[in-house]
Amino acid sequence: MKNLEIILQSSKMIGSGLATSGLIGAGAGVGIVFGCLILAFSRNPNLQKELFSYALIGFALTEAIGLLALVMAFLILFI
Repeated sequence: MKNLEIILQSSKMIGSGLATSGLIGAGAGVGIVFGCLILAFSRNPNLQKELFSYALIGFALTEAIGLLALVMAFLILFI
């Protein structure tokens, strides 16, 4: 019985660690969004307000995916 509990706990740890791999993509996505924003500003400075609003939408969507991955990791770990 004790071995089964140890296996269950270690499986939860491994699963939650693997679930946080979605945060890597979110971090890379945020970097790409703002890197492209700087590139777009340098090419066309007249569209700063419009481009910034698009970048904020892209940032929010990218971070939402990262937060979902983090919530999933916590659900695996604590439930």
